Amino acid sequence: SWTHCTELRSRTRRQRPFMVFILLSLQSSFQPGMKLEVANRSSPDSYWVASIITTCGQLLLLRFSGYGDDRKADFWCDVMTAELHPVGWCALNNKNLMPPEAIKEKYSDWTEFLVQDLTGSRTAPANLLEGPLRGKNTVDLILEDSVLELQDLSDPFLYWPARVIQNVGGRLRLRYAGLTDEHRAQDAWIFYLDVRLRPQGWALENRLALQPPTALRPLKSAPDWQKALEDAQLDGQKNPLPLEVFKDHVDLPRHSFRTGMKLEMVSRWEQLQICPVSVTKVYNDVYFQVTLDDASVDATPRRVVCHANTPGILPVQWCLKNGVGLERPRGFEGQDFDWADYLKQSGTEAAPESCFPDVSSNRGFAKDMWLEAVNPHRPAEVCVAQITQVRGRLLWLRLEGVLKQLSECLVDVESMDLFPVGWCEANAYPLTAPIKAVCQKQKKIAVVQPEKQSVLIVYGSDSGSANGRYTCSRIFVNHRCFSGPYLNKGRIAELPQAVGPGKCTLVLKELLSMLINAAYKPGRVLKELQELQDQSWECQEETLKAKYKGKTYRSTLQIIRLADQIPDFCRKVCLKLQCCPNLFGPVLVTDKCPENCSLQTKTKYTYYYGKKRKLSKPAAGDETAEGDVAKPARRRKKRKAIFVQKKRRSTAVDYTPAGSPQDSDEEEDEDMALQSGSEGTSSEPREDHTDASSVEVASSRPRRAASLRRANSTGHPRAVQEAPEGRRRTTRSVSAYSQGSQYQPPKDQDMQVKSRQLVLDRNPLEWSVDEVVHFINSTDCASLANIFQEQDIDGQALLLLTLPTVQECMDLKLGPAIKLCHQIERVKVAFYRQFAN
Repeated sequence: SWTHCTELRSRTRRQRPFMVFILLSLQSSFQPGMKLEVANRSSPDSYWVASIITTCGQLLLLRFSGYGDDRKADFWCDVMTAELHPVGWCALNNKNLMPPEAIKEKYSDWTEFLVQDLTGSRTAPANLLEGPLRGKNTVDLILEDSVLELQDLSDPFLYWPARVIQNVGGRLRLRYAGLTDEHRAQDAWIFYLDVRLRPQGWALENRLALQPPTALRPLKSAPDWQKALEDAQLDGQKNPLPLEVFKDHVDLPRHSFRTGMKLEMVSRWEQLQICPVSVTKVYNDVYFQVTLDDASVDATPRRVVCHANTPGILPVQWCLKNGVGLERPRGFEGQDFDWADYLKQSGTEAAPESCFPDVSSNRGFAKDMWLEAVNPHRPAEVCVAQITQVRGRLLWLRLEGVLKQLSECLVDVESMDLFPVGWCEANAYPLTAPIKAVCQKQKKIAVVQPEKQSVLIVYGSDSGSANGRYTCSRIFVNHRCFSGPYLNKGRIAELPQAVGPGKCTLVLKELLSMLINAAYKPGRVLKELQELQDQSWECQEETLKAKYKGKTYRSTLQIIRLADQIPDFCRKVCLKLQCCPNLFGPVLVTDKCPENCSLQTKTKYTYYYGKKRKLSKPAAGDETAEGDVAKPARRRKKRKAIFVQKKRRSTAVDYTPAGSPQDSDEEEDEDMALQSGSEGTSSEPREDHTDASSVEVASSRPRRAASLRRANSTGHPRAVQEAPEGRRRTTRSVSAYSQGSQYQPPKDQDMQVKSRQLVLDRNPLEWSVDEVVHFINSTDCASLANIFQEQDIDGQALLLLTLPTVQECMDLKLGPAIKLCHQIERVKVAFYRQFAN
């Protein structure tokens, strides 16, 4: 597409300035200086001659004839939409040629001016201005079934027609005339700018022979080959290839080689070898033949037709000067090969360096650069390649996704088998992906689209994978779905819209890392995911991390490997996190979620999709029901405040009820520390947000009673104080919040309702979002009520809010956050006083 070509052109100019042939293939078929007739804007139904100043894809910058060097009237037009015609079109169609009004008086005889202006100029081809080829780039002019003439590899004076089977960004797959699909192994891959390609009829015009390639002649009889030639010529006349295809072909320079000269050349027959060769034949001042030096008895001549710009030919002593090993000729007697002795013994001379192109220029290539390169053993295959060494104009490449013994190759910097990164993608051609990871840490390429949420993290195309069972397509994050009690809705909205495609384990590992980082309590989510297992899954273990408040927790998770298990895995992860089953998965939810999760509040949704914790307290002496939350497995080792600004250890006896939110969180954090291990350097206990899973206050009454009995036995004083009228503060001051003091519940004798304390008509655990908003509006924090509405905070969520949570999730400064926490604290005190017992 035009977008892909533009991106590839800019990337090639910026990163790969040495691949000149790629830049030429992206240029427009129009050339500066071409003449054409354009509709005159100032005069309806009239036209005037214009010159092309420059091109940019399908856009042309034009200037009307008569303006000379004046650029003020230059204008851009689109070839696909503007009314453009070749010179002479007006005369053939009886249209008026009239200069623009601005220069109408500049010349008295415009006819004479046009004759002089058009003499020796070149008009834009008619087929590029109308018809199916209109506005196409040079590469796109080469259509399937087009016919060209291809030079023989063994004889530069022999050509044979070849038909275009496939055009991949200018790299052509050609099939010799007379061959069918059964002979596809004989197809040739060659870039359209290669000097071996010529337009049909070129050989006869230059008095050259048309004969099938020497290696293919035994496949058919002479009459069959003649019939194939006639058919190809007839097809070429019906669909002639535009000559603009060959506008960028360069004429080969004359060479200075003579028969008997010695040189070095990259071997065409052996991998990673540079060998001595000799000039054995000079065809003319353009072509010559070299033969591999071989003094063995059973030597078979190996010859190559060359010209002055042939890639891979090097002067004598090049390997010595560049620290590269030179392969000794077969049959050479002696341990060490020395060019001076070798030339003296053979009575030959070395080809002077003036015969060679610039052998020191590396064209900007450097070690460890990445590119895309043709596999020399399979010309139809393009692989990811890394440059491992650069010496002068030679590159040592390692091809990824190829067997190790065939992965190394040696190419010239001028080779047309090298392409910039992204070339295959831009031309919709499969790229052979690496068999294993290129480096220990997976590299990610971010493809940023116009919208914020359409950033795709790509781990490589699955089209080139060796086994599609272990690769998956994109996994979508459906931001509109319910995020549940663990995940922060705001952070979920900032995640990419999709992850993938790529290897299942890599894509899922990245996705789970995102979800962990989007949680209120990353450590708690990591622990929940650690418990997720299924015997039917084929998994592998991956280590994930959770970071919070300067501490890092690690845990090993089971991540599936097979693509067909991804839907089940994603759904069970969602259910484990008590969010909508469609929050993420292989299905994109564009409008309305099938689960209608948008209609659920946190309380209702947790009831239907969560762990269904029982909220009402059990009868005295009853055992915990199966559906209730089981008692913690061990005693608490430390206590935390409901609101903590600075974490501090306390030696005081704790009166916190055993069933309170901070109680369960404390033990969960201890579990995480024991199971995952902490990297944090702080000696203080970790401060975490309390989540919805902690609403198990009524199921721990016996433990709370034991705690109160212990408190009474120690004689610890009670810390509850009355707040002054008007503010109705609870037992803590601002300093208490910042220093981490803990809420002390009232004793039994103080449970009576006082006039200045908050009295609730309904259990706050049962409050809806609207009831929470109504309560906030009745306080001096009414300006913050809309936050509760936007974040769907119901009664359960309200009781779980802490000072750090309020500051982080509501983006409030310390002052307003403390003010709001005072009101939340009033609700919590009333809850413990009225409903906890």
